[in-house]
Order: sequence, then structure tokens, then C-alpha cells
Amino acid sequence: MERNVIGKNTKIIGDIISEGDFRIDGVLEGTLKTKGRVIIGVDGSVKGDVEALNADIEGKISGKLQVEKTLIVKGIASISGEVITGKLSIEPGADFNASCEMRIVKKDPKVKDEKKLEQKQISHQKAIKKTFK
Repeated sequence: MERNVIGKNTKIIGDIISEGDFRIDGVLEGTLKTKGRVIIGVDGSVKGDVEALNADIEGKISGKLQVEKTLIVKGIASISGEVITGKLSIEPGADFNASCEMRIVKKDPKVKDEKKLEQKQISHQKAIKKTFK
């Protein structure tokens, strides 16, 4: 899979759609949609929405972050906005000021109807709430 890099002294304003991985060490103001991994480096900054398969955040992101599988937030990261992910790992020290929803983004092959999938997710969330009461 190809790897794309936005360098440290680069600023991009606009939307990016890609099949490959992305590393951001510069600034992106806009939307990034990829079927690969997004890495926001220590000096990297995103103001906008990001959709990815996996993501590792060391820098800053402000906006909506949707990660289908695993989101890893390093201790020096700063996230504000909205986060939707399958799995979440946050290191101590991270600045995480976002609403967060953990859910299965992919369709369940056993469920053919979207309504049934939604009901399954709601019942799963209720079971989790009961566990923590």
C-alpha cells in the first residue's frame, strides 16, 4: 500500500481522498478520507474531519475523527471534537477533549438488515451499562 507524507513545513487546505496510508507532520485544513492508516506526527496538525481504517495520533486534531478499527492516542497528543472508533487506546498525559463513541463500523455479516444491526448495537450498549452499574 502506498504511503503519503505531508511534510513538516507544508500546509494543505482542501480535501484528500486516498487508498493509501498517510503521515502528517505539517498542517492539514480540510477533510482526509483513506482506507489506510493515518499517523499525525508530533508536529502535525489537522483542522477538519478524518476517516481512516486505523490511526496513531501524536500531534493535534480538531474535528471529527472516524476510525474503523483502532485509534491510538499518544501521551503528547491533543484531540478535540468528536471521535468514533472501534477500539481506543489513550496513553497517560494525552489531551482528549472529545465526545467518544465506540462502535463497530463494519457491517455484521450475520445481520442482513441495517435496522437489526442498529438494534444489536443498542442492546450491546445497554449490556455494557448494566455491567458498570
